[in-house]
Amino acid sequence: MSDVLISGEQAAPRRFRATFVLALGTFAVGTDAYVVAGFLPAMASSLHVSEGAAGQSATVFAIAYAVLAPVLATVAARVPRRALLVAALLVLAVANLGSALSPGYAWLMASRVLAAFGAAAFTPNAGAVAASLVAPAQRARALAVVVGGLTAATALGVPLGNLADRLLDWRAALTLVAVLCLVCAAGVYAVMPALPGSPHVPLRDRLAALRRPGVVAVLPLTVLGLAASYGLYAYAVPLLHALGAGGAAEMWMLFLYGVGAVAGNLVAGAAADRRGPIRVLAVGYVVLAVTLALFAWAVEAHWLPLTGPLMVIWGASTWSQTPAQQLRLISAAPQETAVVVGLNASALYLGIALGTALGGLLLPVGVPTALAAAAGLAVLSLVYLALTRRTG
Repeated sequence: MSDVLISGEQAAPRRFRATFVLALGTFAVGTDAYVVAGFLPAMASSLHVSEGAAGQSATVFAIAYAVLAPVLATVAARVPRRALLVAALLVLAVANLGSALSPGYAWLMASRVLAAFGAAAFTPNAGAVAASLVAPAQRARALAVVVGGLTAATALGVPLGNLADRLLDWRAALTLVAVLCLVCAAGVYAVMPALPGSPHVPLRDRLAALRRPGVVAVLPLTVLGLAASYGLYAYAVPLLHALGAGGAAEMWMLFLYGVGAVAGNLVAGAAADRRGPIRVLAVGYVVLAVTLALFAWAVEAHWLPLTGPLMVIWGASTWSQTPAQQLRLISAAPQETAVVVGLNASALYLGIALGTALGGLLLPVGVPTALAAAAGLAVLSLVYLALTRRTG
């Protein structure tokens, strides 16, 4: 957002606070998006559907997000940023309460679409504001802080959702997520500066960024990489059950994934600024492919001790991608930061949708088969990166 102008010595503390409060908001969004993974079997049983069908609630959310993000960016362009971000979190609160009260599967799916409205209004704008508040040399790190809210949600939100489900039930867990969204909305309102909206940009002009060779070459890797890395995370609990993990071990394994996600995101953001995004992505895809292949072997061998380290590495390799990909896109279209960050968010959720849909289809065939397919997608991501390494 080129119209966000905060300068001088007094601006530095505001920039710092604003960036971290945006991460608080993305934590709420991430908890909303990922918490279902912590209690998927219980939710499926309560709604009388299969685990694969229950997992498609993540697919519906992701598809709706991918479609709505550029549309909402156009419709809400002139809305002041603070008001837009707070309103988005309020919509998320209502959506989670609706999910908690779902009498059946159809209601749950409708509430997940409503949640996608809130997430699609919040996340791209949070990333664009963060990138505009810092110097160009610090953009990847600022984006990593904001994305860090999402990864922190995997570290804390998902295992806490799993714990809340075991102590109470999955409906109570979603009610707590609704309360979290309300708290984060209050935090954003209290700390964020009253930033103006952006000039209206027609949807056709926003999508015109796709005609840039750099943008159109980089975006498919976001889709492919997230399909490979995140698709099976929605089914993490069934995967852990296949390894023999249960109870407290299950919660701690989810926590370890989140720890890896937070560390991988922050390290990748700093490394992309220093070493360049291509090296970061290449290392990430190699590590991801090896990790998923080892997971498949561990399931076949029922070797639980390997699971903890693999969960950490899986989380790190998954969430190392986003800061590097955003940096490539901003470099490819530096005058269209808000547009390309929004397009990347749509591509990210499209990848999640494809990955969770594929996971839902392959899970009944067998967990090792699903893991092997995901490892294959990671190898394809590495090949695509090699073909487009000079872009962005």
